[in-house]
This record gives sequence, structure tokens and C-alpha cells, in this order.
Amino acid sequence: MNFLSYFNLGLSEFLLIIFTVFIASIIRGFNGFGFSATCISGFSFILPAIEIVPIILILEVFISIFMAPYIWNKIDWNFVFKLLIGIIIGSPIGLYLLKYLSPQTTHLYVCVIIIFFSLLLMKGYSNQKINNNGSKIFTGIISGTLNGLTTLGGMPVALFLLVTSIQPAVIRGSLAALFFLTDVYAFILSFFGGIVDMITIYRTLPLIIILPVGVYIGDKFFVKSKEALYRKVVFNFLIVISIFGILRISGSF
Repeated sequence: MNFLSYFNLGLSEFLLIIFTVFIASIIRGFNGFGFSATCISGFSFILPAIEIVPIILILEVFISIFMAPYIWNKIDWNFVFKLLIGIIIGSPIGLYLLKYLSPQTTHLYVCVIIIFFSLLLMKGYSNQKINNNGSKIFTGIISGTLNGLTTLGGMPVALFLLVTSIQPAVIRGSLAALFFLTDVYAFILSFFGGIVDMITIYRTLPLIIILPVGVYIGDKFFVKSKEALYRKVVFNFLIVISIFGILRISGSF
């Protein structure tokens, strides 16, 4: 049995998945986040939703490992652990709200809010005063809630960091470390919960070898970029992903 039979895909579809993973890994290498959002945007045309999440979860764990040499000494661990506290609190809240709120409608509202604040913050607003423990934990709660409800938990964290005057290298490193810890936790739960199995891991192996190449290219772009360019690229990425989400939910794309 060949590999493609596990995906039930043709060669052209599989090549599109490879291309999506490659572009997503470049974005992650540059931004420190955005891998899952990019993969979902591409995979949703090819794979059923139930197969997308476990594959991306495995890839997220590995891409964080490949990023470690580039960001290890640029991580604000205080920020990461304070956010984790909030995420632990917020995640069950999001899962609970799933019973009463439509994930699609909430996703739509979140995308609109992200676009609004991204456009506002592109004007150059920053505020170091919000970089305190209370703000970090609160952002974590919002992130965990949205992640449990819509899987958009990374976007408010990215916006929070961009509002502060924290250096881009620390933003990127802290985001990568945070997502690694949360993804490993999610992977363990998913594996023992039967969501991720050995077949899923086998299907993902050919995609894993692409990740270090994309991360390397993304890091090279990051090293050559200036702070203003980094923030501009990230804001525009958030806007594009949000617009795509709105179009996908509304059925226009």
C-alpha cells in the first residue's frame, strides 16, 4: 500500500498539501506563529475537518522543535508561564461555551475584531504599561477561551505582544515556546484520547521533513528584517487570515 492511499488523495492534491506546509513553515519561522492557520486555509480544500486537526497538531509539535535553536535564548519565560495560567483557565470555558454559542458565528466576530485592531495598531500604537502579570493572565484566559471555542487562540496573544514595545525576537521566541508547550499537552491528550493514532503519525512523516527547510528560510527573512517590517508583516498576516476566515465561514470562498 502506498502512502497516498492513506490520504485517499491524488498526486496533485498531495503536492498541494506539501506546498501548503512549506509556506506555513516559512511563515512560522518568520512570525513565530501562524502555522496552523495557514495549513487549515490550504487543507480545508482537500481534507475533511476531522483529519486536519490531528495532522496539524503533530506538525506543530515538530516545527516548534525545529525552531528551538533559533529562538531559545529569546524567550520571555515569565510571559509564557503567565499566559499558560490563563490558557489553562480559559480552555475549559471555551469548551463549555461550545454548548451555547455557535463556533462559526464566534469565529466570524473574532475575525472582524482582529481586523479592526490590526488596522488600528498598524498606526504605530504601543503601550508598555499593559505588559504586566494581570494583562498576561487575562490575555491567556481570552486565548484559551477562543481556542476552545474557535481554535483562534493564537491571534489575541500575537496582538497583545504587538501592542507592547517588546522586541520582535522576543515576541517570536515567546510565541513559539508557548505554542510548543500547549501543543505537546494537546498531543498527549489527543493520543490517549484516540484522536491521534499511529496511522495519523505515519501519514504525517513525509510532511515533517519539509518543516526545517521552511523554518530556516523564515528565520533568514526574520534576521534580515527590521522591527517595523516585522510588525507590519505580522499585522498584515493577521488581517489576511481573518479575511479568509470570514469568506470561508460566509461560504464565499
